Amino acid sequence: MQLNLSADEVLSTTRSVRKRLDFDRPVERSIVEECLNIALQAPTGGNSQGWHFIVVEDPDKRKALADIYRANWALYSKMPAGKPRGDARDEQLPRVRDSATFLSENFERAPLMMIPCIEGRLENLDVASGAGGWGSLLPAVWSFMLALRGRGMGSAWTTIHLMLDGEKKAAELLGIPYEKITQGGLFPIAYTIGTEFQPAKRLPLEKVLHWDKW
Repeated sequence: MQLNLSADEVLSTTRSVRKRLDFDRPVERSIVEECLNIALQAPTGGNSQGWHFIVVEDPDKRKALADIYRANWALYSKMPAGKPRGDARDEQLPRVRDSATFLSENFERAPLMMIPCIEGRLENLDVASGAGGWGSLLPAVWSFMLALRGRGMGSAWTTIHLMLDGEKKAAELLGIPYEKITQGGLFPIAYTIGTEFQPAKRLPLEKVLHWDKW
């Protein structure tokens, strides 16, 4: 199902969807592959194309991944939230945490999960090498999320499962060669409950735009 949104509409209304994921509607493999084919058109450093995408359909593996995520979320959710920022982000934080908690409690209900990976280990790299590595994966993942949005589907960019030894546990579960491959997140994939999404409240441009100097 194509929503016939303009490029600007897709870019400005693609959200991290948690509470509005339709856990009861199956997701067709063909549509996910269609979205991933679009993702493969994203830029990649040096034309390396070192990305890999693991889509998890098996219910036992989805449950195991959700358990890894939940164990880490239980720790992360108890960490201090940091100093108040004195702007709208403080007001939004409780809603975001509530939404994230909901996803943690229901993660395995997503019809599919996706783990994007990049060849090589990216920890402990210098800034330039790290930026190049992530810059060769994250644009493709964002393109995937945009393609989902255009088809009435949604996801949420999560990285909690990577904490502590979670990445290694996920690698063992899915046969990912940990020493050679870095995981970039864990994404639920589902149709959304309703297709109307609004632009998020963000800081005004003048707060973050710098011309010629900081």
